[in-house]
Parts: sequence; C-alpha cells; structure tokens
Amino acid sequence: MNSSAETQSMSAFQEDVPEEVLRVEIYTDARSPIDGKQLTAAEYAELMEKLRSLDGIPPEALVSPKIREVIDLLRLRKFLRQFIP
Repeated sequence: MNSSAETQSMSAFQEDVPEEVLRVEIYTDARSPIDGKQLTAAEYAELMEKLRSLDGIPPEALVSPKIREVIDLLRLRKFLRQFIP
C-alpha cells in the first residue's frame, strides 16, 4: 500500500514541471507563421530568413499590377461614395 502512494507522488512530481525548467527548454518544432503547418526547427529558421529577406522590398512590388489596379479602383470608389451616395 505504501508503494502505490509513493508511485502516485512520484508521477505527480514528474507531471508538475517547474517553470524554471520550462523556460530553458529547447524547442525542436514550430508552426509556420504563414499557414500554421508543423515545421522542424531548421525549416522554421529557413522560413524566417526568407521572410526577413523580404523586409526591404516595398509591398507594391509583391503585388501583381492587376491586383494593384483593383485595389486602386476600390479606394477610388470608397472616396467617391463619400460625395455620391
């Protein structure tokens, strides 16, 4: 009977990991910030490097001219609706 109580206390101790230990835990997997897929640490680092390389590019260069034209027309429509309901 004593051994079962001892086993329960050991399992409770193992389940309750201190916060200090959790803070220094090394993550080996992550989720993609784009679509939420599971990634390994190497894939995540590679993806983040690609995203950082896009920081210097203006957003207009990332959008096709046709979509940019549609966005401009929607902005014009929104502006005109203020005066012509």
